[in-house]
Amino acid sequence: MSAVPATTAFAPISGARRRKDQFMRGLLAAGTIVALIPLVLVIYHLLKRGLGAISWHFLSSAPTGNFLGDPGGIKSAIFGTIEMVALASVIAIPVGVGVALYLTEYGKDGRFANAVRYFVDVMTGVPSVVFGLFVYIVLVVTKVAGTFAAWKGSVALALLMLPVVIRSAEVVLNLVPNSLREAALALGAPRWKVIFRIVLPTALPGIVTGSLLAVARAAGETAPLLFTAAFVLGSSADLSQRMNSLPLQIFNDVGQAQDRLVQRAWGAALTLVVMVLLLTLIARLIQRRSKLSP
Repeated sequence: MSAVPATTAFAPISGARRRKDQFMRGLLAAGTIVALIPLVLVIYHLLKRGLGAISWHFLSSAPTGNFLGDPGGIKSAIFGTIEMVALASVIAIPVGVGVALYLTEYGKDGRFANAVRYFVDVMTGVPSVVFGLFVYIVLVVTKVAGTFAAWKGSVALALLMLPVVIRSAEVVLNLVPNSLREAALALGAPRWKVIFRIVLPTALPGIVTGSLLAVARAAGETAPLLFTAAFVLGSSADLSQRMNSLPLQIFNDVGQAQDRLVQRAWGAALTLVVMVLLLTLIARLIQRRSKLSP
């Protein structure tokens, strides 16, 4: 007959501790509600002011300079945003992942690696307008391949995305178990093959998630594009020319006197929020699937 394990007696919780616990729970709940109020108000006003502008004509027509008649839609702004952010992603994501691989696989806790981490942290806190001014001085003022151009806006957005990609990729790469690296190295695989065959595939879902969050942040930036891509009416897919975007469209329309243009600004803002929301949801789904996968 097996012995019954002795139960451990726990000391009763005092009334003061219960009251403190309830007070802290209430304080945290109140802080959460206060933080949600601005978000709810922003979403409410976006839906209230922007839904009336959304239509197929609004999404499929380019803005025009006709202030008395039909002002057009935001077709060029949508495609301009997608095109410039896509080019910025092509620049920032490979470079950012490469820097993160160096920090985790080679640099580790060395002096140079720590210096790189310090400057990456500094870049994370730099306002976006500073990146726009930097590209404006280096590429626009000096007239490298012309003055204002969409690809210069993509460079500014890539600089903005770079620290986010580096830090998120470094965190994910550090989560890869060292036992996987050691097992592959013990079998005689060179380090570069271990990185590309073991480390990167294991960390890929997290890297994609961090990259999509960086893309979502870059899609809503206005200041870097004001100094680099500039605002232009009509549609243009040429990255060497000025190009419209949703943030620039909103910035240009919201200060106009015509109600139709202000309404277009609200519709563009709602469209931009929906695009960012979709990117965030995709990132969350990828992250959740990576957690559920064995």
